[in-house]
Amino acid sequence: MPDAVLFDLDGTLADTAPDLGAALNALLAEEGQEALPIAFLRPFVSQGVRGLLRAGFALEPAAAGYERLSVRFLELYESRLCRETRLFTGIAEVLAGLEASGIAWGIVTNKRMRYTDPLVAQLDLYPRTTCVVSGDTTPAAKPSPLPLLHACDLLGCLPARTLYVGDDIRDIQAGKAAGCTTVAAAWGYLGDSGPVSSWNADAIVAHPAELLGLLGDLC
Repeated sequence: MPDAVLFDLDGTLADTAPDLGAALNALLAEEGQEALPIAFLRPFVSQGVRGLLRAGFALEPAAAGYERLSVRFLELYESRLCRETRLFTGIAEVLAGLEASGIAWGIVTNKRMRYTDPLVAQLDLYPRTTCVVSGDTTPAAKPSPLPLLHACDLLGCLPARTLYVGDDIRDIQAGKAAGCTTVAAAWGYLGDSGPVSSWNADAIVAHPAELLGLLGDLC
């Protein structure tokens, strides 16, 4: 069994798309544009502000007006951080199973600490989670291995004895660079990085309920 299991947050532990999508649609309304279906926006959520502004406004970070829209989007999101966000079905049982087995678990996300910490609290995951590493905790965010290496340091576990579960190719890249065993969460948002089978994850899991059964086989 692994010593620890680390999870990405958006699209892996929690379905944050309804609140992030609502924030984008509020911004679109302010800019005189039509709202977009949440189902259309879901694949962009794992890419954060960059992905959502690309979906809503066809803007890249270097474009004029991007910074203004980015700041306003984050204001709108912060105002509704956990109205409709919920843990994915089956995640609560996975976390309870890890705890019953004495396996530490933590969160490694690219979400900024300003949003991560209150969201984790509102999802009632404090003090259960043994570490939370945000996108601005270390000098570089995923796909850099630094956040995962920092989490392993906090937990006192070896990366080789740690699973990292995520729904974006950057999660798999970061996990592999850190020396962790990687699991692609196929129930998540999956982004625009091609089929999940091409990410070179050590395992692909279609539903959270499958995770506990795989632990002994992966580490």
